[in-house]
Amino acid sequence: MTTPFVPHLQWRYATKKFNPEQKIAQEDLDDLLESLRLSPSSLGLQPWKFVVITDPTIRKQLREHAWDQAQITDASHLIVLCVNNNIDEHYVQKLIAHTAQERHIPLESLQKLQEMILNSLTHQSAEEKEAWLIHQVYIALGVLLTVCAAKRIDACPMEGFDSSAFDTILHLREQGLHAVVLCAIGYRSGDDTYAPTVTQKVRWNKEDLFLFKN
Repeated sequence: MTTPFVPHLQWRYATKKFNPEQKIAQEDLDDLLESLRLSPSSLGLQPWKFVVITDPTIRKQLREHAWDQAQITDASHLIVLCVNNNIDEHYVQKLIAHTAQERHIPLESLQKLQEMILNSLTHQSAEEKEAWLIHQVYIALGVLLTVCAAKRIDACPMEGFDSSAFDTILHLREQGLHAVVLCAIGYRSGDDTYAPTVTQKVRWNKEDLFLFKN
């Protein structure tokens, strides 16, 4: 049986042409940002930051380093999802202290959790740790895309950009951040030929995707 949520996923697509005149209301934007804040992550580390850009001058600069894709400047908002490379002992201690405060429990009760997290981090090479943290950012992207669909707000996830140039323009390196993936959000133009009403959404059939071990 089709649940009420499925039509939203059928409706969404990677919007290529946005209506630059139609902006996301602040209340809706707040919901989208809250969905990013509430996104799950391994060990609850939340190793990310999200740069929300509306400044037209900055977006014009960024477009030059994103294959001149119009979504960068024409969408209501551009979100740059970044990995936080400052995931070290100090970060973990700060997170554990915050957890104790939020849950109103003694800091000492979280000592084993802190040790487990630090042990997990120290047993990874630098390359393994970087890849693992970047994977967490994509979890947040998935949550954002899903909530956008539920609110009938268009979105376009984007990897076609020069991440080093974005890091420079947005001064990310100084904060220990690195741009991983983009998401342009807003409302589709009425003449976007990629819309599902114009171009059939193509997905594999269920029997091609699922394996059941009963």
